[in-house]
Amino acid sequence: MKQRRYLERRTFNQDRFDILIKRQQKGVATFNELTELDAIVNRDPDIRESVLEEMQAINDPPDEPNREGIAQTPAVKTQTWLDKIASFFKRLFAHTDVPASALIA
Repeated sequence: MKQRRYLERRTFNQDRFDILIKRQQKGVATFNELTELDAIVNRDPDIRESVLEEMQAINDPPDEPNREGIAQTPAVKTQTWLDKIASFFKRLFAHTDVPASALIA
């Protein structure tokens, strides 16, 4: 015996909402259809609740971010006073290097 599917009870607003959403997603909805869609969402509390739930699901970030997408930055070593003084003298003497041939002349 063939298993019968249960009929799904739908209102005119639910059917019209589905049609208008599909047209909107395809990008072929007219201004009047978009206005009608807005009116249906504002008028029917069940449809409004489903739309708000979908919007909340889209806007909520995932619980755990992907580790692949996060760039790992190397730890920055803080310089001590001794490191700063040493780098100062290295830079000072790096710019004042005089070739030996210039000293003889």
